Amino acid sequence: MSLQINENKLIEIFIDVDDFCKEADKWLRQSGNGHDFKWSSALHYSEAMTVLIFYHHSGYKCFQYYYERLVRPSLKSYFPAVVNYKYFLSFIPKLYPLMHIFLQWRCARNERTGQYYVDSKKLPVCENQRIHSNQVFQGVARRGKSSTGWFYGLKVHLVINNLGQVVNFLFTSANFADNNKDVLRTLFKGLKGNCYGDKGYITKLFEYFFSQGLRLITKVRRNMKAKLIQLHERYALMKRGVIESVNDILMTVLDIEHTRHRSPVNAMVHMNACLVAYDYLDQKPTVILPNLISKT
Repeated sequence: MSLQINENKLIEIFIDVDDFCKEADKWLRQSGNGHDFKWSSALHYSEAMTVLIFYHHSGYKCFQYYYERLVRPSLKSYFPAVVNYKYFLSFIPKLYPLMHIFLQWRCARNERTGQYYVDSKKLPVCENQRIHSNQVFQGVARRGKSSTGWFYGLKVHLVINNLGQVVNFLFTSANFADNNKDVLRTLFKGLKGNCYGDKGYITKLFEYFFSQGLRLITKVRRNMKAKLIQLHERYALMKRGVIESVNDILMTVLDIEHTRHRSPVNAMVHMNACLVAYDYLDQKPTVILPNLISKT
């Protein structure tokens, strides 16, 4: 085995996922609809979720290689009922609801510091030369433009606190603008304090969010009048690059960007699993703000 695995991290992830799945099972039974989550494999879905999340911690850049070279031969003691690769792929779509809710739960547990950063990251699903021949994401992906040019795919919109923890997220098609009203209302729901973004987040909803207890602070465009902000807010705005560091980790370390997906649902499961894996990082990009900034 060429890569050394972090067994403690694997165990930590599994314990949290398994506890979550037990609570989900309990809720389904008490909801009056019975146990609606269909699962036919001896490999429990908490184990399958752990396999998917830990992939992004493993250092592998190919899920099939990771599964066949690490999971099946080397992690058999942790997953004794592990199945073959093709069978595992067949029930990944069933994991999407649980994976998405688990990610939301992890984000809800992260600290509300009152100081946030917002940004989006492009998620191309194919190379630009293959846009017209891509059939997998037809009707799902769209063309969009980032700071590096046009691409075809999706976007992930993130809000992090100054500790580098993700407090909210949203996946959209690439043609959704950063300052789309529905996107902003979803991302900032329930947040209070200050949120710092680039010029793409200039919106007519400033007053609306201010009435909800959130100040959206951005740099101004050349044709706009400069507005006075406090010194500590200017300092925090200058540190907006912290969320770009988070995006870079998601791309280069945790492998969120992948252009060879064969199923949109499987792609979304992997993207959600990647954000969960980020939440389990021991060290995250942080911004140490002056003491005069108090928590909200």
